[in-house]
Amino acid sequence: MVPELSSSARLDHQLSLTFGALADPTRRAILKRLLLGDASVGELAQPFRMTSRAVSKHIAVLEAAGLVTRARDAQRRPSRIRLEPLVRVDEWLQLYRQRWTGRFQRLGTRLREQQGKD
Repeated sequence: MVPELSSSARLDHQLSLTFGALADPTRRAILKRLLLGDASVGELAQPFRMTSRAVSKHIAVLEAAGLVTRARDAQRRPSRIRLEPLVRVDEWLQLYRQRWTGRFQRLGTRLREQQGKD
């Protein structure tokens, strides 16, 4: 029997899958293309110098990370982007964004103080 992961551990695992999938520029380009709408493997392979099989492997990684789903449309299997994992990344980054914003605000205050002294 496999122990069930806590919600925190599941989130960490999901973030790892998402960041792993996003680490590759080809996969990021595929996601960018899917923002325009659903596309088949053949359509996604067009701008790349690789086989449809290689693009299909990239799609499988994106699918495993939850970033893409594939549907069946007669003979076609279009891929569709899923934004939920990216929302989780944005929520995770929010913790750091708050810290950056605070630092930039303090820097801005300090620079204004320095300019007032000159």
